[in-house]
This record gives sequence, C-alpha cells and structure tokens, in this order.
Amino acid sequence: MDAVRLMKELKVNCEQEADFLPKETGLNLIVSAQQSSSQISARCRDTKVEDLWSLTSFFGYSARTFVLAVSLLDRFLAMMRVQPKHLSCISLSCLHMAARVTEEECDLTPVDELIRIGQCRFTVSDLCRMEKIIGEKLSFKSKAVTALTFLQLYHQITLTHATCRMETLSLEKLEAQLKACLCRISFSKAKPSVLALALLRQEMETIGSEDMLEIAFHIQRHLKVPDAELQRWSERVARRLSDYASPKCSKPNHRKLQWIVSRRTAQSLHSHRSVPELSTIPEDGWDQSESEDSSEDLLSSGDEALSSSLGSDAEGAFFPLHLGR
Repeated sequence: MDAVRLMKELKVNCEQEADFLPKETGLNLIVSAQQSSSQISARCRDTKVEDLWSLTSFFGYSARTFVLAVSLLDRFLAMMRVQPKHLSCISLSCLHMAARVTEEECDLTPVDELIRIGQCRFTVSDLCRMEKIIGEKLSFKSKAVTALTFLQLYHQITLTHATCRMETLSLEKLEAQLKACLCRISFSKAKPSVLALALLRQEMETIGSEDMLEIAFHIQRHLKVPDAELQRWSERVARRLSDYASPKCSKPNHRKLQWIVSRRTAQSLHSHRSVPELSTIPEDGWDQSESEDSSEDLLSSGDEALSSSLGSDAEGAFFPLHLGR
C-alpha cells in the first residue's frame, strides 16, 4: 500500500511541477546579462543563493526551507525586472516566506535579527512590503513542488523496494548535493523531477548498486522521462559536483556570520538606526524589448557576499575526493 501511495503522490507532483517553474525567457535574460549596476546577472543571483545557504545553515533551517526560498527567488527574478540594489531584500524576503511555511513558529528568527545577521541595509517595513509584492506576483500559498519534493519521494520509493541496506543511500547527502546544484542558475531550467532523478542516479552509480539503478529506471519509465534529457542533466550534475569538490571552488560559509553575534557588535548595530529607506520598487514584468534599459542606481555598499570563503558545508563525505578526479 505504501508503494501504491508513493507512486500516486509522485504522479500528482509531476503533473503540478510545471506550475512552479521559473519563466525560461526571464532566466535567459539573467544568464545573458552583463555584470552591471542596472541588471541582475547570473553571478549576482548565484552569490545571493549561496548567501541563503549560509543563512539557513546559521539559523538551523531545514533543506526544505532553502530549496523553497530559491524556488521563490528564481520565479520572481524570472518574472520581474529587478535592480541589483533590491536583490538582498528580495532574497531575504523569500527566505523568511519559506521559513514561515516550513519551520515551526518557535524556531523562526525575528525579522529584525534576520536583517541584522544577513548584513542588509533595509528596514523591517521594506522586507514586509517586499514579501507582499512577491506573494501577490507569484500567487504564493503554502505548497510548492520542488526538486527536493521529488528527491524525498524517490528516496522513499527506493527504501520501499530495495533489497540491500538503505544506509548507503543517504537522503542528507542527496539534499546537500541538490543545494550545491541550486547555487547555479543553469539548474533552474531543469524540471524538478528530472534534476532529482539525475542526482539519484549519480549517487546510485557511485554506490554501485544494480538493484537501486533498476528502481531508478522504473521511476524514469513511470514518469516518461526521455533518456536524452536525463543523460544531459546527469552529465551537468556530475560536472557540478566535481567542480564543487574542488578546493578552488568558493563555497557558502555560515561561520562567517558568527562575528555578528558578539555582544559589542550587536550593541553597536542596535544603536545604529539611520537605515536608508529603499526607493519604490518597480512592478513591471520582464519585457525583452526593454531588457537593455539601463539605470543609474548602484549596488548598495552593504550587500557584501557572505560566501567568499570555504566553510564546513564545503567539506566532508557529501562531496568525496573521487568526484574531483
């Protein structure tokens, strides 16, 4: 009965995943944008996602919170023309919206602390106003189908059918690898079901379990995923994990946030109240004919990346050395 229920749930989520995909035209505009003060570029977006990873680790939020926050961020950026100076407010708003859905109320970080630890230069009212805009534009409710949704379902299905010991297929490890992929905007173009299946197959091949690979093949056939599409994303996943395992790769580092919670620094920050108000946020959508428009607004000086050095999330068994080879 569990197997039947899981396959039905898988089918329902597969039918709904298209409703939660970012607009491809908007993603393409971000990818093609040059690093400037007037447009969100792929590098700018990726840096903010790494910052979200650092913040979720710092606050002890779940992988589900991080993945949902990235989903909201990508869908909003692909829909709206956004200036770089607003990106910090948008990304932190997405994180707070996701946490309210996925975390227990007692575990939620107060908004003012979220802004302070995130090293942002906007007010609580700015964040609340941004959340309202994001919620309206995305018609956001509590449910969203993401790659993590499928990854968890695939893991449960494998657990139900596999005859070997399941300790070798770690969901925590798969979640960490998914986070590494989501830090690159190119993976936002993948269907969540296909990206999760590519990650699953990659890990099964590493384990070397024919039994598990057979289960993955049945999932692929059930979802009618073409071999060429799965192969394409499997190759991209393998390259990403290999790059991420390299010591040269800059990785999210939530330890860099620790300095902010010292008493002297906290007192200094709390006593500083001259925070500038953000200008009105334009609510016009992406228009390819207007994508070359420029703006005189510059990046806020307070939007320094949190992910410029190596951290604990970059190391350990999640990304073994053989991937680097």
